[in-house]
Amino acid sequence: MTFNEFNFKTQLQKAIDDAGFKEPSPIQADAIPIILEGKDIVGQAHTGTGKTAAFGLPILNKLECNGDVEAVVIVPTRELAMQVSDEIFRFGKFLKINTATVYGGQSYSRQLKHIDNASVIVATPGRFLDLLRDGKINIAPKYVILDEADEMLDMGFLDDIKEIFTFMPNERQTLLFSATMPPAIKKLAQTILVEPEFITITKSDVTNSKITQTFYVVEEKERDDALIRLYDFKNPEKSIIFCRTKKEVDRLSTFLVSQGFMAKGLHGDMEQRQREEAIRAFKTSKLEILIATDVAARGLDVNDVTHVFNYHLPFDSESYVHRIGRTGRAGKEGMAVSIVTPHEFRMLQKIEKNIGTKLEGRSVPNISSVKEKKVTDLMNKIKEQDIQDYALALVEELKEEYDISTIAYKLASMISSSTYVKGNNKIGKSEQDIQRLIENANKYGDSNGRDRNRGGRGRGSRGGSRYGGSRNRNDRSSDRERSGGDSRRRNRSGDSRRRRD
Repeated sequence: MTFNEFNFKTQLQKAIDDAGFKEPSPIQADAIPIILEGKDIVGQAHTGTGKTAAFGLPILNKLECNGDVEAVVIVPTRELAMQVSDEIFRFGKFLKINTATVYGGQSYSRQLKHIDNASVIVATPGRFLDLLRDGKINIAPKYVILDEADEMLDMGFLDDIKEIFTFMPNERQTLLFSATMPPAIKKLAQTILVEPEFITITKSDVTNSKITQTFYVVEEKERDDALIRLYDFKNPEKSIIFCRTKKEVDRLSTFLVSQGFMAKGLHGDMEQRQREEAIRAFKTSKLEILIATDVAARGLDVNDVTHVFNYHLPFDSESYVHRIGRTGRAGKEGMAVSIVTPHEFRMLQKIEKNIGTKLEGRSVPNISSVKEKKVTDLMNKIKEQDIQDYALALVEELKEEYDISTIAYKLASMISSSTYVKGNNKIGKSEQDIQRLIENANKYGDSNGRDRNRGGRGRGSRGGSRYGGSRNRNDRSSDRERSGGDSRRRNRSGDSRRRRD
């Protein structure tokens, strides 16, 4: 089955083709026809199965683009809101569809301005409910989608969701997606949906078994050193490094070039010509490393990528699955490597739970281990090397001045410089340290060993916003949509933006 069989609008199909989407995933194949028929659905599918396109594509196809807000997507976190908004904006670009992203962090006036020009709102529950309660927006969307409903339940948003639906019109199509179906979500579905169709996708559909998934635990300041050491040890033929922000892509590409790697960045702020040049060079192996953001790498189709590196873990499991899916293609084996800090263990465990796979924790190799592997690789290369006529002539000429042993020592000295290993001998945590971190995380529910009730809900990495730069303490503590904090803080935050990747 291909996406052409859904008979989407020409402009929408063009966007799908541009994104490199060929065959629909199981959730897409099952859900899209039902949504196009106008029926409500309950989709039980884990993150990483392609849910965003499963509801986004048919809804975009149905929009009339009449100047009103026609669809609302409600998600649990600001990071997921950004991702879903990016995805919908990208698929709707030829339909001239604008999206407004509503979550904590910015002024009301800014987000209201974007809502005025939007056909689709992607929102976290707290700020969206504030706008509805205060009468700042008066909308009657034809389509309402709840994504990651069980996550919103865990974060304490169930009452907010119920109240939001008191503001929604009775005549609407409602779609609910959830990885699990606890009783509260089943009851919610009975309340807000009308004779829904049920779709279930199992965990076994999520990841490729040919991809070996590992992680290495380091301190924040060791990320660059760990990345270089892992490249020295693994020596990947062709790899992609994923970063969260465009700024991070630029910095890391400059750093790797300075270390002698053939690397280039890929992100949405680059001109189209630059992006095409980078992708072409990567596909033709003129580049060995492509450093990219999640959005920029969507639709990138290269079958011979041997390794994927997560410089930082993504904010959600679906991005993780999309990232590692760039390797292990066309029946080949692949390696997915994640660099994490102890603070990111909760995020790591959430990804493992959602994808139904345990990642293997390993220690970053020390200098002697890397050197030993480099020497072994070099010896194997020498053994496999065919003897060429020009080499015979060169050795015969050198024999006039040196004996054969001296010639061999000199040649070995020249080529063995490639076995030199830079950096500190020890980088990151040992496997014993990693095991203790895992045990503490399992015992306390928090990678720092703090009691969950005392320490608050884990927020994952504090390494910065998806859209560049680090967040300050006030941003993190005031954002209920992300941290599940006190509802009294909601009126301090909010944002809406039109995505232009």
